[in-house]
Amino acid sequence: MDTKTAMKEIRQGRISPLYLCYGTEKYQINEFIGLLEKQVVDEEQRDFAMAVFDLAETPIETVIEEAETLPFLVTRKLIVVRDASLFTAGKDSGKVEHKLESLTAYMTNPAEYSVIVFVVHGEKLDERKKIVKAIKASGTVLSFMPLGGGELVQWSVKEAEKRGCSMSREVAEALIAASGVQMSALAVELDKLCLYAGKGGVIDEGAINQLVARSTEQNVFAMVESIANLKLEQALDIFYELLKQREEPIKIAALIARQFRIMLQVKELGRQSYSQQQMASQLGLHPYAVKIAGEQARRFETAKLRQALSELAQLDYQMKSGGIDKVLGLELFLLKLGA
Repeated sequence: MDTKTAMKEIRQGRISPLYLCYGTEKYQINEFIGLLEKQVVDEEQRDFAMAVFDLAETPIETVIEEAETLPFLVTRKLIVVRDASLFTAGKDSGKVEHKLESLTAYMTNPAEYSVIVFVVHGEKLDERKKIVKAIKASGTVLSFMPLGGGELVQWSVKEAEKRGCSMSREVAEALIAASGVQMSALAVELDKLCLYAGKGGVIDEGAINQLVARSTEQNVFAMVESIANLKLEQALDIFYELLKQREEPIKIAALIARQFRIMLQVKELGRQSYSQQQMASQLGLHPYAVKIAGEQARRFETAKLRQALSELAQLDYQMKSGGIDKVLGLELFLLKLGA
C-alpha cells in the first residue's frame, strides 16, 4: 500500500493496528503520525491515549505490554515506537536486548484498542528477517522516500495553498533552489512567506530573495547555475557575497567541484539510460538535485566538465600550498569558465 492510500483510509476511519514507517523523509513520517494522532487521540485525553517509546532505551516487551494493557478513560490509544532498527540490516548496537518472540506473538493477534507505529529512519528494511515478513503479513508497511523533482514542486505549491496563499511552479522552483530539498526546511520557509504575503496573497520571487536565507551550498549551486546560463556577472556577484560572509575560498572551490562532479556523473549515467530515480539512488542524492544537475549538465560538453574538475583539483593544490592567492585563483577560474 502507498502512503496516499493509507492516509485516505485513516481519514475514513479504517486504521490498521500495526504500521511500519521507513524512509529518509522525516517530515512526511511526522506528518503521517500527526494524521494518526488526530484520528485516534482526543487532545483532552492525550496523556491517557498516547505513548512514545525509543527502542534504543526500551525493550520491545515493554511496548507490547503497553499495547496489551486496556486503555484508561479512552477507547483507543496510539503507541509510537522510534529507532526501530530491529527491522533493518546489521546488528543492533543498542545496549537493550529485545525478545522478538513477544512482538511476533502480538502480531498474530494485535489488540483492537491499540495502534502501534514503528518508525525506521533508513532507506531499506532487511527483507530476510522473519520479523519484517511478519509485519508485512499482519500490518501496513509504508515507504517515505524523497519526492521526485516535479512532485516536490507540486507539493510546495499545494502547501502554500493550504496556508491560504498561492505561488506558481516557477516560484516554487526558485524556493527549492534557495532553501534546499528538505521538506521540513521548505515548510518553515512557506510559513514565513505566507505570513508575509497574507491571506489570499501571492508569493513571488522577490519575496523569496528578500526572506529566504540561502546556505553556502545553495549559493554555490546558484553560482554554477548562473555560469551554466552564461550569466558570469551574476555568478561573480554571488561569489563576492560569499566572501563578504567570510566563507573560505577553499570550501567554495570544493563545493563547486562537488557540483561539477555530480553533473558529470549524471551525464554519464544518463548515457547508460538510468532513470532519475535510479541516478538518485546510485549517487545518494535527492531526485530534485539530480533533475537540476541533469539540466545544468546539458549545457556543458563532457570534455568541458572533465577539464573543469581537473583545473579545480590543480587550483585546490595551489591554494593549499600557497602557490596562488586563494581569492584571486578562484576568481580567475570563474572568469575562465564563464568565458
